[in-house]
Amino acid sequence: MTDWGAHHNDIVLWALEMDGSGPVSVEGKQLVEMIPGGYTAASEYDVTYTYANGVVHTCKSTTASEWHGGVKDPQGQQHGIQFHGSDGWIWVTRGTIQASNRQILREKLPDHAQRVYFSNDHMGNFIDCVKTRKAPICPAEIGHRSASLCHLGVIAIRLGRKLNWDPVREQFVGDTEANTYLSRNMRKPYDYEMI
Repeated sequence: MTDWGAHHNDIVLWALEMDGSGPVSVEGKQLVEMIPGGYTAASEYDVTYTYANGVVHTCKSTTASEWHGGVKDPQGQQHGIQFHGSDGWIWVTRGTIQASNRQILREKLPDHAQRVYFSNDHMGNFIDCVKTRKAPICPAEIGHRSASLCHLGVIAIRLGRKLNWDPVREQFVGDTEANTYLSRNMRKPYDYEMI
């Protein structure tokens, strides 16, 4: 979940204008049993995030897509993001965009429509920003929040219950056990004492 999840869930946070925040609750379940003695992360899962504004965000992974994003089962759940609105849906993934009404994709945005930061070369964007001191398309805080969203999902899957999250304090609300998953003991000498 922390690989493809980060790639797709960061776009969800971007679309929700919550790059510097996150959900207020998360619940998840594994869809297949983990291999005994194998990986400790679910390979197929279903996670639901709920945001303070009422938006519900579902993140699901199945074997319909290959690990690298290729399609294995065209009838199954594919890597990508589907946004549902009052006028239909839009689905995006790398190199593909579809809509419930194809006309939505043909319409030009008006001049006053909000535009997003464009970059088709993340490494080039980073180097340019080092030179110009301009903020990159994905500052460290946004990367942190994207990764955190995935970790919240993994914790919810492992605990098997709904968890309430405070995106400002970055802690689970009233759940000591869940909060133990937010960090681990650092290996000496690579801890804060070395600073």
